[in-house]
Amino acid sequence: MIVVDELARHWWVIGLRGLAAIVFGILAFAWPGMTLIVLVFLFGAYALIDGVVSLAGALRAIQARERWGVLVLEGLVGIGAAGVTAFWPAITALALVYIIAAWAIITGVLEISAALRLRQYIRGEWLLALGGIASVIFGFLVMIAPIAGALVIALWFGAYALLFGVLMVALGLRLRSSQHLRLSGPTIPAPVH
Repeated sequence: MIVVDELARHWWVIGLRGLAAIVFGILAFAWPGMTLIVLVFLFGAYALIDGVVSLAGALRAIQARERWGVLVLEGLVGIGAAGVTAFWPAITALALVYIIAAWAIITGVLEISAALRLRQYIRGEWLLALGGIASVIFGFLVMIAPIAGALVIALWFGAYALLFGVLMVALGLRLRSSQHLRLSGPTIPAPVH
C-alpha cells in the first residue's frame, strides 16, 4: 500500500504534469502557423517538464523504497529529447518528427507498463494506461506521416497534449480523492443509548 499512499500524497505532481500538457496543447492550437523552430522549442519545453516531473516522482519512489526504474527511464528520455531539440534547434523537420515519434512511443509504453503494475493498488490506473495508449498512437501517427509538415504535426501534438493532459489531471484528482478517503478511514457509528 506504500505505492498508493505515496502516489496519493503526491497527486499534485501528476496533476501538474497534466496541466503542463494542457497548456502546451492550447499553445499548439493558438499558434497553428508556427514555424518549425517554435515547434522545436515548444516540444523541447514540454519534454523537459515531463522529464523533470518523472524524475521527481522517481526520487519520491526511492524515498518510499518503491520501484523507481521506469520513472527514471521516462525522465531521462524526456530530458534527452529536450536536450536534442535545444542543442540542435536547426535540425531538419524530418529528424524532429522522428524524435517526437520515438519519445511519444517510448514514454507511452512506459506509462502503460506503470498502469499495469499499479492496477492492483489503485482505482483509476486506466487513466494512466489511456494516456500511454494516446502517446503510442500519437507516436505512430507521426512516424507514418513524417512529411506532413510542421502545421499538421503541431496540431497533432496539440490534440495529443490536450488529451494526455486531461487524463493526467483526472488521474491526479482521483488520487487526491483516494488520499482523502484513506486519511478519513471508515466511520464507526456512535453507540445508541
